Amino acid sequence: MPTGDHMTPEEFREAGHAMIDWIAEYMQQVEEFPVASRVEPGEVRAMLPAHPPEQGEPWSEIAADIDRVVMPGITHWQSPNFFGYFSSNSSGPSILGDLLSTGLGVQGMLWATSPACTELETHVLDWLVDILGLPAAFASDSKGGGVIQDTASSATLAAILTARERATDWLSNAEGAKGPLVAYTSSQAHSSIEKSAMVAGIGKNNVRMIDVDSAFAMRPQALAEAITADRAAGRTPFFVCASLGTTSSHAFDPLASIAEITQREGLWLHTDAAEAGAMLACPEFRHLAEGMEAADSFCFNPHKHLLTNFDCDAYFVRDREALIRTMSVLPEYLKNEQTMAGKVIDYRDWHVPLGRRFRALKLWFVIRHYGVEGLRSYLREHVRMAQLFASWVDQDPDFEIFAPHPLTLICFRHRSDDATNRELMQRLNDSGELFLTHTVLNDQFILRMAIGGAKTTESHVQRAWEKIRAMATELST
Repeated sequence: MPTGDHMTPEEFREAGHAMIDWIAEYMQQVEEFPVASRVEPGEVRAMLPAHPPEQGEPWSEIAADIDRVVMPGITHWQSPNFFGYFSSNSSGPSILGDLLSTGLGVQGMLWATSPACTELETHVLDWLVDILGLPAAFASDSKGGGVIQDTASSATLAAILTARERATDWLSNAEGAKGPLVAYTSSQAHSSIEKSAMVAGIGKNNVRMIDVDSAFAMRPQALAEAITADRAAGRTPFFVCASLGTTSSHAFDPLASIAEITQREGLWLHTDAAEAGAMLACPEFRHLAEGMEAADSFCFNPHKHLLTNFDCDAYFVRDREALIRTMSVLPEYLKNEQTMAGKVIDYRDWHVPLGRRFRALKLWFVIRHYGVEGLRSYLREHVRMAQLFASWVDQDPDFEIFAPHPLTLICFRHRSDDATNRELMQRLNDSGELFLTHTVLNDQFILRMAIGGAKTTESHVQRAWEKIRAMATELST
């Protein structure tokens, strides 16, 4: 058979079994690889032919290039020694859910295009409302509801667009609708807020970065003063994003105090809990989200801490009609009986893209495989290990902790200078034995230890600390 033809079912089955075996072997051996890729820029492309093949190639040759071309350029996010950025976890049930989604090839833009794709997603998002103890207003049997976005960045964009339309009575594109719209967030918030404002036509100059306190959390009084100043200048405040667990330091903005301001001023309150939101599954951490009942929208990423591989962001709104009114465009070729009768949810109206994958499958598989208590135990163990690491840092006179650490991110530094800390991180990462990333807090270079790997155990954390101390000693001598 010509190699350019479709795979037969038999050929697909053979290749598929081999790929599953490869992935299973990788999951078993991932700890053996240097955590960070060691290729130089352009090295991967140099291994590729300049032009595509004119004739189809045997699958055996294509598969062989996974090890030859791809693997050298992989930084192993699933390694138990990966402590950089935030975790982006995967798991067997999630991978199988993604495989099924890909195999079904569903285009879930409308209920009519595959009812199971829509209704399963609605139901699983309702499960998350219960699992995380979110306000009942975010469930589908209320005026709100949830939807799976690709990332928290897209959720933020959806929130800003909806807030923009609500603030302008859905006349944002009309001539002279209202004065310049202004959004507010903390100076420590994720860069997606600024980017979303740019995409939404608000402009990054109309995003106010509010000062933070000694714990790197937004100062409500500073927020109130900024809103007052903008109103006095003829601008229109419309949106506030509060962070529950900032990327730099895991700071938690005082949501309840911020909510008092947004309710008084009539502003949309979006809550970004991209990484830390999964921790709300554990009742003992829900005090960190006090005030959530006043939020207009909330998002978190199951693809970070909840064993559901990228991409999967859960976005909830209190008023789904406002979101749908903002996003909905209905051309003739998408009209159908169920949509026109208003009997169903069409998730194409809940985000920017029209098309969408069957992402709910992997989340459904994960929740069913681990169970709520299993997920809670998993999350609590990460917190325990992070607090243990923090205690080691705190007891070492050569190191200091630089920010509060209620959950799984420890910001710390060597008590020397920025150059030493920068060199320490570089040498640790070059060793291949672990991987850290950094931030800058109070104009100082800070190391970030983000504990959340699916396979990370206390022994991995202990070895990382021993390596950090040993490398610091080498630099000091």
